[in-house]
Amino acid sequence: MPWIQLKLEAGDQNPDTLAELFSELGALSVTFEDAADEPVLEPPPGEIRLWSHTRVVALFDATIDVAAIRAQLTLRTTPAVGERMLAEPLEDRDWTRAWLDHFQPMRFGEQLWVCPTTEAPPDPEAVNLMLDPGLAFGSGTHPTTALCLEWLDANPPTNLDVLDFGCGSGILAIAALKLGARHAIGVDLDPQALIASRDNAAANGVEANLELYLPADFQSRAVDLVLANILANPLMDLAEQLAAAVKPGGAIVLSGILREQAPDVAAVYSQWFTMAAPEFKEDWTRLNGVRR
Repeated sequence: MPWIQLKLEAGDQNPDTLAELFSELGALSVTFEDAADEPVLEPPPGEIRLWSHTRVVALFDATIDVAAIRAQLTLRTTPAVGERMLAEPLEDRDWTRAWLDHFQPMRFGEQLWVCPTTEAPPDPEAVNLMLDPGLAFGSGTHPTTALCLEWLDANPPTNLDVLDFGCGSGILAIAALKLGARHAIGVDLDPQALIASRDNAAANGVEANLELYLPADFQSRAVDLVLANILANPLMDLAEQLAAAVKPGGAIVLSGILREQAPDVAAVYSQWFTMAAPEFKEDWTRLNGVRR
């Protein structure tokens, strides 16, 4: 086994202190996990929030002396925590490829399919979006993305100009183009997202009709349709900017919103849009409206 994970629930200890100890003892990486099913979905901007019960996970080369690390943790923490540390071997794998092994073709609505680039589409006559998300968010497996894809399938943006704000893998912009959009713009603050979007657009033959920008480089312009699958607080912070990007009579589709957050987001956007009833999938919400 080339790797080993050492896991330790922080308890009364400061997780950052434990992370520093693991790093001093030779950890290749240290991450934090939720140890008690307590999701932290959307901390305020600039805040780094941990869980009430945090697990510290350190990755080491498998040749390390686990007993020696356990002894050091016991010696250097009060109360001593070394005895509750767990060691788990970890196979060396291409984790992105391993995840893609479980990414199967999915249909959204009547005609739109999202298929991994490694498989043939189940329905060659359908609108097939071939996707390798790489390290960027957006494969269609999450309810927020699925809600947007279903809306696009039911409302094909034929001959429309589209803005995908927070484009991730480019899945929504590319779906819009495959469904007949004239032109699409993708904006994301993660450079990796722009790389994934460009590659996916090329795999689907629509790269000539897709522009990609970091937010600092994007010159806003009015389009027929804005898609924004991000999170509730950024959506509310960006409401005036996104509203200004929609032509009168154009549409906006918002997702990444928890069910209980939907009324607040809808109230903000109703200043500019006639909002439709929300649609839900699991705990997530899609809002859409028409620009007045």
